[in-house]
This record gives sequence, C-alpha cells and structure tokens, in this order.
Amino acid sequence: MSNDNSESLVTPVHPLLSNRWLSAATLVVAGALQTLTFSPFHFWWLGPVSMLLMLLVTIPLTAKKLFSAGWLAGMGLFGSGASWVYISISEFGNTSIPISVLLTVAFVAGLALFPALAFWFWGKLAKSNAVRRLILFPAIWILGDWLRGWLLTGFPWLYLGTAHTDGPLAGLAPVVGVHGLTFLIAASGAAIFATGWLIIKQRHASAGIVAVAALIPWLVAPALNRVDWTDISTEPTSVAAMQGNIPQQIKWDPEFLKDQIVAYLGMTEPYWDTDLILWPETAIPIPQDQAGKIIDHIKENLGEESTLITGIPWYGYSERAGGFTYHNSIMAIGNGEGIYHKQKLVPFGEYVPLEGILRGLIGFFDLPMSSFTRGPENQKPLDANGTRVMPFICYEVAYPDFLARNAVNTDLLLTISNDGWFGDSVGPLQHLQIARMRALETGRYMIRGTNNGVTAIIDNKGQITARIPQFERAVLTGEVFKASGSTPYMSTASWPVLTLALILIVFVRERVIPKN
Repeated sequence: MSNDNSESLVTPVHPLLSNRWLSAATLVVAGALQTLTFSPFHFWWLGPVSMLLMLLVTIPLTAKKLFSAGWLAGMGLFGSGASWVYISISEFGNTSIPISVLLTVAFVAGLALFPALAFWFWGKLAKSNAVRRLILFPAIWILGDWLRGWLLTGFPWLYLGTAHTDGPLAGLAPVVGVHGLTFLIAASGAAIFATGWLIIKQRHASAGIVAVAALIPWLVAPALNRVDWTDISTEPTSVAAMQGNIPQQIKWDPEFLKDQIVAYLGMTEPYWDTDLILWPETAIPIPQDQAGKIIDHIKENLGEESTLITGIPWYGYSERAGGFTYHNSIMAIGNGEGIYHKQKLVPFGEYVPLEGILRGLIGFFDLPMSSFTRGPENQKPLDANGTRVMPFICYEVAYPDFLARNAVNTDLLLTISNDGWFGDSVGPLQHLQIARMRALETGRYMIRGTNNGVTAIIDNKGQITARIPQFERAVLTGEVFKASGSTPYMSTASWPVLTLALILIVFVRERVIPKN
C-alpha cells in the first residue's frame, strides 16, 4: 500500500472528540440536524454543518470504526426524520405499543445500514489519507443515497438536497437534480473542514482557493433560479381539488362507503364545470368494476370541457401478475381518458413481502388493500381535455429519476396521496416538500391532492401557489399552466453526478501497489 501519509490525520481535530461517548453523541446529533433542514423546520443551512460534524469525528477513524460511525449518523437521521412510521404501525396497523416500537427501531436501524456501509467503503477507498477522504466524502454520500433509493424497492426519503426548495441552491435543481444538490452540500461541509485544516497548517493561499471554489455554486444558483428552463403557457387551466378528510379508521369500512362517496360528490357540486377536478388517492374505495354507477353519475354531471381525475382501486387481468389482480390506480373521467396503475408500491402498506409467512402474525401485516400488484412501466399520461397529465400516486413522487423520466413530453404533473397513515407528524409535510422538489426539477406545475392534507398547487419553481391546511374538509381552487420542453435534469437524470462520483472514486482512491 502507498506509504504517503503526509496528509493523514491520526487524532480527532478537536480533543473533546477523543471521548468515545461524545463522538457517538456528535454523530447522532449530526444526523438529526439533517431532519431540521426539511419541512416544517426549513433550517437548510444546517446541511453543511451536519456534514462538518460528521467529518470532525470520522476523518481519523479506521474503516472498521467508520461502519459504526455511519450507523450512528444514520440512526440520528432516520430516528428523527422517519420515525413517523410508528404512527402507521401502532395507530392504524392495530399493533401493540411494544411491537410497534420494536418494528420502528428495526426500520430505523435497517435504514441506518446504508450510511454505515457507505462510510465503511469510504474508509476502504481512502485509507488514512485525509485529503483523499475529504475529496471522496461527497461522492460516497450520494452513492449511499442512490443505493438507498432503489434497493429493496427503495426509500428515497430525506435526501439532503430536498431542503433547498426554499434554499439558495434551488436554482441548480433543474440542472443537477436532488442528488446533485446533496453532492454540493456534502462538498461544502468537506470544504469548510479543509479550509479550517489548511489555516491551522498555515497554508492560507490553499485555504482561500478551497473556500472560493466551495462558494461558487452558492453564488451561481440564485441567478439560475431566474432562468425558465421550460416554456409555460399563458392560458390557465382551472383546478378544483377535494380534500375529504376521511378518517383512516373508516376508510375501508363498507358501512361508510356511501358516506364517503356522498361527501366527495357534495364537495364537487359547485365545481362540475371546472377544467380539472381532482379527488385524492382511493377516494372511491371500491374497484372500478364495482363503481360503474358512481362513474356514470360523475360523467352525467361534469361540464362538457371538464375532466375529473380520481384515485380508485382497479381489478382485472394483468399480464405482469399472470392473472386477475388489484392495482392502486388513478383514472380520468369525463372530457378525458386514461388510467394509470401505481408502479412503486410501499412494502406492507400495499404489498406484503414474504406474504405466506407474515400474513396473520400481527395486525400491521394485514392492513386493508395490502395486496396490490405493481403496474407496468412506460405508461401513458392521462388526457384531460387535450392536456397531457402525468400522474404519480403517493410514494412515487419521492423517486427523482423515475418522475423525471416519466415527465418527458407531458404538460402537467399530478400526485395524489392519503397521508392519513402518518397522523399529525412531520411525514406529510416532508412529503409535500418532496413534491415541490420534483416540480422544481422538471419545471412543471404540479397538483397535489390528498385525503387530509396537504392539498396544494405547486408552480414550476417549486413554490406553493395555493394550499389547504391539514385535517380540514375543504376544496382547493386555483389555476395551473401547461409546460413544454425539458429541463437539463430531465434529459440526463442523476447520471452526471453519479458518474462524477464514480470518476472520483476511480482516480482518488488509494491504490494497492503490487510488489516487484
């Protein structure tokens, strides 16, 4: 191995961090700080601070110790930012508190393995060389994020770049996407560390170069925010989105089916002539083959130029499933057509892995409508009076590359959800911010319809133009505008930043020198 350790660090930068327990606490806090960058807190500036704290502890550690360090940071991040899953398990999954706590801890601990593996790999690649570690840190971080976003269906939540829907890097989102923003935030944390380190070593000129280089994206991005990457129509499309606020406990109870349909029809009564009417995920809680009378009633009342889009389960023959099956779907009714079947299913919520073993063990493994089949790829957008509307159901909006690919050659984005599963937690607000990032990345308006909030209209810059508060039965009215063209990110997805990460790994990693 290379013996060039002239730039290695063998002790923590700060003496206090030589204490094992203090180091562990610092890593957990550093992870938790990232949760504060997201909605509803919006302290985006804590992103580089979080990265800096991690580096202060981890730069001197061996690869073996880096695994546990990454796991602790992950526990801080997911324990604070994704613990809302407890509400789904306990309150709506009919599961006892001890088992709910156990499953939540297992969920968080499992997610924390992704940064743990990334940090271990980081140590293996850079060995003890601090310069290599600093250069490779942002590359390793986003590769860990990317892996977490697709392995075992993926958990593309809490990507640090999402915090910049309202941050200074927002202007770069249509160019590099959320992973690119995350890379820049991680690189900024590494640059702060490097600048301080170089100053301590009396290398002021080098410190100045690093600081200036790190500032460039933060100075350029606000100017790019004024660039319109897509062409926005001047002709508005009127929108009415219904937020029914149906309690989750009765959502699938047949005794309350009529009440739910009557509620949505009553809310829609004054808006039948609106261009686009939206009902949320599974607003019609019976399959389309049993909902003929409801669909006919909607058609009879809609205006000639109006389209109603609603979430509805679908039952029929599926080539993918090799037989008759259920899909979580969304369909257009009236002056429009099309049906979309959800592709990114939520484990346990919409399907149960190892179903033959887990079904019946606890209530959480027997949730209503948890036997859906994934829809086919490359589905067409819905047609709403000539407007090409690309729909996404609930969790799908969290997949950046998936959404960017499907948004090509569409006019408008739409997402429906039922965030009632997460109760009064930060989960629905994080979900809304994720939808805002997707609108920003693609330069398109997005309509977000939910059962109990937050229903919103989001413009092509990721800003909310109208919204309904959570836990209210109300109708959101407003206007959206069609978009044409593609942002740079839609053309490339995350491949440029992922390729950059791989290039850094190939050329910066510490190589093994063969013996003569």
